[in-house]
Amino acid sequence: MGSVRKASAWLGLVEDSDEPYYDDEYAEGAESGDAWVTDPRVRVASESAQEAGRRIATVSPSSFRDARGIGELFRDGVPVIVNLTAMEPADAKRVVDFAAGLTFGLRGSIERVATRVFLLSPSDTQVMSGEAASRTHNAGFFNQS
Repeated sequence: MGSVRKASAWLGLVEDSDEPYYDDEYAEGAESGDAWVTDPRVRVASESAQEAGRRIATVSPSSFRDARGIGELFRDGVPVIVNLTAMEPADAKRVVDFAAGLTFGLRGSIERVATRVFLLSPSDTQVMSGEAASRTHNAGFFNQS
């Protein structure tokens, strides 16, 4: 949306059409066993992973309005990978501030995975760094003395 259109929408001169377009026919034709959660931009692993409690959601928000979906997933105990690469820098900063408050309030953690990509982990989830993961892997399999 151009700056003139944004200003016009802010002033109430035109309808704010910042919402992305979704094809309703496609959503109605989806099978009930699909792993889509809340929003087509949020995908959770298969149902067997949900039952075992091993789910991770990836979210690529397009605006700050999508922060609610991130909060709902995290509140349910699902680790969330937030990809902010497609967002405007100002909105991305707002989402990071929201995520930081969310993780602080629910005693979780937030970790930068890559440039503008963050991992939100609930308090009952242990995140292993590359070094710790390789030591655990090496100690358990390759070093069988």
